[in-house]
Amino acid sequence: MEAIQLAFLVILAMGMPVNGQLETGFYFFSCPDVENIVRSTVASHFNKDPSVAPGLLRLHFHDCFVQGCDGSVLISGSSSERTAFANLGLRGFEVIDDAKEQLEALCPGVVSCADILALAARDAVDLSNGPSWSVPTGRRDGRVSLASQASNLPSPLDSVAVQIQKFAAKGLDRYDLVTLVGAHTIGQTSCRFLSYRLYNFTSTGNSDPTISPSFLSQLQTSCPKNGDGSQRIALDKDSRTNFDVSFFRNVRDGNGVLESDQRLWGDQETRRIVQNYAGIIRGLLGFRFSYEFSKVMVKMGAIEVKTGYQGEIRKVCSKVN
Repeated sequence: MEAIQLAFLVILAMGMPVNGQLETGFYFFSCPDVENIVRSTVASHFNKDPSVAPGLLRLHFHDCFVQGCDGSVLISGSSSERTAFANLGLRGFEVIDDAKEQLEALCPGVVSCADILALAARDAVDLSNGPSWSVPTGRRDGRVSLASQASNLPSPLDSVAVQIQKFAAKGLDRYDLVTLVGAHTIGQTSCRFLSYRLYNFTSTGNSDPTISPSFLSQLQTSCPKNGDGSQRIALDKDSRTNFDVSFFRNVRDGNGVLESDQRLWGDQETRRIVQNYAGIIRGLLGFRFSYEFSKVMVKMGAIEVKTGYQGEIRKVCSKVN
């Protein structure tokens, strides 16, 4: 009997994070099909609407920057993180809810919403012809979600100095910043977030001089001066659904859609990183970006995580137990 109990404790310990750390294969014994279920769920939604991929990636990023990677952005409520202005365009919640429902039926009370989100973000990138990576798991879900705490999220209006400061506060350096901004190689934004660059950049009716003339014309056609601000436009004009390095080439050539993205070319240090990724040889530099992005996603996914007996394992991702 003692031998059986000892064996059980060893198996249990293999599924517990050591010293508050995440680990690859955390659910190997407790819910071995977790990654397959998340992957198939993301793929099912992606096949119907590929634009869900950048939504999931952004959802994970916004979660990690507030309260750490604890799934707090998934909680519904009148004053929860989801209601913050910076989060109003977030999407992909239904994918996480779908995966969670399946996992609760198979492994009740075992898999955290925070881990599902981290896995879904990886799968979204992979399905977009980007890299894949091993996702360390063992996160637990937070119980606090407040819109007031989302003020530190990066903004399209941020200078490079402010961007660096916000990332540094989360243990990320400028190299991590540029690499993660490369996620804008997929996804879209609304005209309302860039129209000021096109028509009234300095309140004198001019356009942002950092935009290349040919691209300015394209943007003004897509986002008319008196048009609908909700009109969507690709963040990467050349390959909006392909996870590649064309985003960096666009920034290099003055074709960045968001001001915060284009500003990366105006700072000496971040320009060097952008140039390294943009390069000349598509295949070689595409591989380098993929490799570095994978590493930085693992680093970001460990920001202020809750493990062990911290937090909880939510039964439903949109509300605390």
